[in-house]
Amino acid sequence: MRAYPDTGKPAYANKPGFASVCEGMSGFRYVNGFPDQAPVRPNLSIGDTISGIHAALGIALAIIQRQKSPQENGQVVDVALYESMFNLMEAVVPEFSGASAIRQPSGTTVTGIVPTNTYRCKNGKYVVIGGNGDSIFQRLMQTAGHPEMASDPRMANNAGRVIHEQEIDNAIAAWCMSKNSEEILELLDKAKVPAGPIYNVQDMFEDPHFNERGMFEQVEINGKPLKIPAILPKLSETPGRTDWPGGDVGSHTDDILKNILFLSDEDIGMLRAGGVI
Repeated sequence: MRAYPDTGKPAYANKPGFASVCEGMSGFRYVNGFPDQAPVRPNLSIGDTISGIHAALGIALAIIQRQKSPQENGQVVDVALYESMFNLMEAVVPEFSGASAIRQPSGTTVTGIVPTNTYRCKNGKYVVIGGNGDSIFQRLMQTAGHPEMASDPRMANNAGRVIHEQEIDNAIAAWCMSKNSEEILELLDKAKVPAGPIYNVQDMFEDPHFNERGMFEQVEINGKPLKIPAILPKLSETPGRTDWPGGDVGSHTDDILKNILFLSDEDIGMLRAGGVI
């Protein structure tokens, strides 16, 4: 068993794990949540997806290098779950190295950027508002009925707004609670303030932009239509598509057991009789 020479502890390569464990070790889970509460897990296995994207990027880079130097051999693309998530951590490392600052969870805000938050509206729906540009902040507060804050020199730049974050957030939150989400978004759209709704999957299906952009692809499973996510990113000349959605459950069981695990027909029969497969 491999071990680290300095400590003698077993290498992580020997440990069992899932994306959930690696998301925690990467630092991602620590900053994701609310202060004084357990770290929050996104209701998705994000570590697997991010690692797959890193693998695809690594393969593309290796192919480019091979094309530049065809006389050279290929190379190994080494991707780890925790390292892929670690690569998303933005300034967390230099913040600690340069200022000994450990970034903490901040709920629905982002540390050091004000205002950018999620706000509940009168109809119970939530909107995301990003008003952290200086001129954007002024337009946001004018629209929200707080011209005095829009012109307040203490809040003229992000550094000042960070100091007065709670005062700003309270004002925006109260404004949002006074109107329905559709009205809030319409007003902010007119003021050219970045804002949007919090969508669930039904909202996506009903959104004309999602449909116009072809974000859903239809396949057939057991003779019935099924919508799945379209393949992204979109390429102008060679767009991706799903030619085969996969076989029926169990359709490859015998093939795998025979040709990969090398089980005999008798062994497979015993497994089937025992309800294992």
